[in-house]
Amino acid sequence: MDSMLWTRRAWITGVAGAGLAASPLLQAQPKPLVVGVIYVGPRDDFGYNQAQAEAVAELRKMAGIKVVEEENVPETVAVQKSMQGMISQDGATLLFPTSFGYFDPHILALAPKNPNVRFSHCGGLWNEAKHPKNVGSFFGYIDEGQYLNGVIAGHMSKTKKLGFVAAKPIPQVLRNINAFTLGARSVDPKITTTPIFTGDWSMPVKEAEATNSLVDQGADVLTMHVDSPKVVVETAARRGRMVCGYHASQAKLAPQAYLTGAEWNWITAHRQFVEAARSGQPHPNFVRGGLKDGFVKTSPYGAMVPEGARKGADAVKAKMMAGAFDIFSGELRDNTGKVVIARGQSLKQTDLALENMNWLVEGVTGRPA
Repeated sequence: MDSMLWTRRAWITGVAGAGLAASPLLQAQPKPLVVGVIYVGPRDDFGYNQAQAEAVAELRKMAGIKVVEEENVPETVAVQKSMQGMISQDGATLLFPTSFGYFDPHILALAPKNPNVRFSHCGGLWNEAKHPKNVGSFFGYIDEGQYLNGVIAGHMSKTKKLGFVAAKPIPQVLRNINAFTLGARSVDPKITTTPIFTGDWSMPVKEAEATNSLVDQGADVLTMHVDSPKVVVETAARRGRMVCGYHASQAKLAPQAYLTGAEWNWITAHRQFVEAARSGQPHPNFVRGGLKDGFVKTSPYGAMVPEGARKGADAVKAKMMAGAFDIFSGELRDNTGKVVIARGQSLKQTDLALENMNWLVEGVTGRPA
């Protein structure tokens, strides 16, 4: 018995112990890449934050990735605290602070203090001359989706009046209003779009008021650029009007009213930043793409959209996918009559002038500020 015990102990403490110590199972495993994601609102808002969260859900499926998330973080110094907490406490070395207002001053203040952390911001206009190298910007040409929304709206509208509920008159929002209007007026040049600006990204009461006001003014197809389209979609549907969605699909909120939508596909951009971080490649500072690049997509058509409207939008979409269609081509005038793009000229999606847009196209009522 003693011999048997000695043999067993020897195996455990000697041969087996040495063998297990050398086993790959007990050797140090590579540390995961810790990715921090911050949202300005709830992840299930049927809008901007949900589109970001859907991409993050795909990130979680990738081997060697650990994701930490925080939602409902305002565009104040609070986001600096959230980012620093993820860095210091969770070990995050790649951050996706997703809201527009996080960039300046918050990311720009924190990045120099954390030079080994990569900051990837959605929508910011990174400038090589003045911004840190560990800061990157990504965005998609979702105005392509809004143009296609407009084509469908142009086919569906009977009043020839469209409504657009918008948050702030920043270039990205103006670009979407203009693209939507141009798409609609490609079907019928008599169509007009009336935008109402609520003043901020999430203002449910004002969004409902704006939707009702637009309906009262005769708009029979509406779209939007606010963080959560939920209120606009449901309010328009209750009023018996049709909607084109934005950010993510809102089809299940109002299947009888939802025509189609312009959606983000953020996982395409996220993967670029993740792969660069994992491989030690330089941080991508300026990442952009459209339909053909897989950065944006369109919602399926609602059952009420007729074949002619579908074919019209699909024909334009095919040109976009082939890189053979420019939304902003001249001669193009703003709604004061000024020529903003000369005849025979066009702005490509990569032209930074589009990211500094400060005008509203002919056919849009009101002023951009």
